Amino acid sequence: MYTRRSGRKIAYLGLLTAAAMILSYVESLFPVFGGVPGMKLGLPNAAIVMVLYLYTWKEALLVSFVRILGVGLLFGNAFSMAFSIAGALLSLLSMVLVKKSGKLDCVGVSMIGGVMHNAGQILVAIFIVENARVGYYFFVLAISGLVTGLVIGLISGELVKRMRIAIRNDGSL
Repeated sequence: MYTRRSGRKIAYLGLLTAAAMILSYVESLFPVFGGVPGMKLGLPNAAIVMVLYLYTWKEALLVSFVRILGVGLLFGNAFSMAFSIAGALLSLLSMVLVKKSGKLDCVGVSMIGGVMHNAGQILVAIFIVENARVGYYFFVLAISGLVTGLVIGLISGELVKRMRIAIRNDGSL
């Protein structure tokens, strides 16, 4: 049954999905960040972390999947979608588990997500090139995942606080 509350929730999730897609596009404008191929800021993760904290892991999974599919169809290819899906699934799973433990805040959850996203992508790379030596690249990406996860976590945490107030005042959470 459609209610005003569910309609607003769908609208917020749509906005966060659109934000994640736009942030993916913005990220694609900088193909090599910091001089390291494959390194990105992880800007779309801000929207995913927000959904995870504002709603549930199910909505976060849906937003993540729609973003990957949309961006993959618009700007990517099968390989980019495979890398994104692997990274996103491992990242989201780890963020859900860490968040559930209650031991880390939004920043820590985002940092874990950043590192695990890179781990998922390295696993796909090892599978595709059939060479485990690609795994050595993980250490560089793990450091970038921690740093960018920190920044994304700080931004997401602040936005979650503000969105909770807006959603509460809106009556849709």
